[in-house]
Amino acid sequence: MTDTARVDASRSDDDAPRPRDRAGLSPFARRYRALSIGMIALIGLSAFESLAVATAMPWVAAALDGMALYATAFAGPLASGVIGMTAAGSWTDRRGPTPALLVGVALFVVGLLVAGFAPTMLVLVAGRIVQGIGSGMLIVALYVVVARVYPEQVRPRVFAAFAAAWVVPGIIGPGVAGLVVEHLGWRWVFLGVPVLAVPALLVLRPALGAMPSGTVGAVGTVGAIEAVAGAAHPERAPWRRTAVSVVAAAGVLALHHGGQQHGVAMAAWVTGGLVALAASIPRLVPAGTLRSRRGLPTAIGLRGLLSAAYFGTEVFVPLLLTTHRSLSAAAAGTFLTATAVSWAGGSALRGRVVGSSDAALLRVGTLGVLAGIGTAALMLVPGFPLAAAFAGWCLAGFGMGVTIPTLSLLTLRLSPEGEQGVNSSALQVVDAVTSASILALSGALFVVLGGPARPVAFVTCFAVAAATGVLALGLSGRTTEQIHREDKRLDTP
Repeated sequence: MTDTARVDASRSDDDAPRPRDRAGLSPFARRYRALSIGMIALIGLSAFESLAVATAMPWVAAALDGMALYATAFAGPLASGVIGMTAAGSWTDRRGPTPALLVGVALFVVGLLVAGFAPTMLVLVAGRIVQGIGSGMLIVALYVVVARVYPEQVRPRVFAAFAAAWVVPGIIGPGVAGLVVEHLGWRWVFLGVPVLAVPALLVLRPALGAMPSGTVGAVGTVGAIEAVAGAAHPERAPWRRTAVSVVAAAGVLALHHGGQQHGVAMAAWVTGGLVALAASIPRLVPAGTLRSRRGLPTAIGLRGLLSAAYFGTEVFVPLLLTTHRSLSAAAAGTFLTATAVSWAGGSALRGRVVGSSDAALLRVGTLGVLAGIGTAALMLVPGFPLAAAFAGWCLAGFGMGVTIPTLSLLTLRLSPEGEQGVNSSALQVVDAVTSASILALSGALFVVLGGPARPVAFVTCFAVAAATGVLALGLSGRTTEQIHREDKRLDTP
């Protein structure tokens, strides 16, 4: 599809609601309701599982005598998710999102069942790895569903609903997980989610069945797409991309493992992980992503930079509050709960903003993230008010709520229909890999500089996150210039 056809497709009169048909802008309009409810339920269950498992894992490791594999139980699904994202990207472009979504949910459920019945920590980690593949496939398939089903005017509200689906799990997930562990046993933290995932899929199934099985529109037939893609981008052949994603997953796992080591072992693992990522990532993202080429490549790269800046700070906030401001774990946790709410608020605002420049929204959101990082550093000053720190960190959550859906929308808008899956997977892969790389760097620096007892360790990690955010701010204007050039060309007689 040419760039002109792509812009024309995004402006389709069939997609645009009539001026008085405001209900058509809602993801819960009658024609979208079942699909939206099913997707939001799956996102919410995934969020609950993530937060609940994080709460229950200390009991799990103690019960299975598996403290040595504690960190791997978290790093495993993060790494294997890269494989699921990549496989789903190629699959959805060739066969539509439905098969990848069904298989993704199935692997997610199977992984949870394996973990729930695991007799040893090693088996539990294996289940978590299967679950990670399913989660990666699931999120990419949902992005393609959004692109194929919802008109462009509705998509911001769909992503806002996705963000809102994290709020309730963020508030009640840790508490519910604690009660489940105490009264039912830790295994039900894993076994309870599949019981709810199946009904959510049943709600989705009729709507998915009505979707076309392959790509449609100006791109042509599935066979033509595969032939053109194989000729122009041989590295994007599905089996090759999947094989490369395994190397990337190994790199992510090496970075996380290296962050748990010391001295020479840390340097060796981190270096190996970075080499694996350097060899694999260029083959999994659009050309020019690592050079921040204008348009789609920069939009995908910004996703990784912003996530790395935010999460590279968030992981240290509770630790700082408990070690330097003498807060209890529960009180420190309120900072994270509040940011989940403010993130959803930012996404809701983005869903209702019409006609604003995407570049301007990205700048505003990035400034919010940078403000949050700055207030996190100021918490090391004994007299700095915690109320101001709380408000500042909420700004960071709000900024992420504005920027993340904006980048998702830009990725879908700038992608030909035959590449929505591949580019959505690239968006998720860059997010995971960049965050893992920055966290590995920060973790190594944190240990080398003396750990939680030394303020300089915190300051250095926040400086790394801030530098990443500043880079994102500088690149934000390069995301939408391609769209503006096409708009001008189409408007010229």
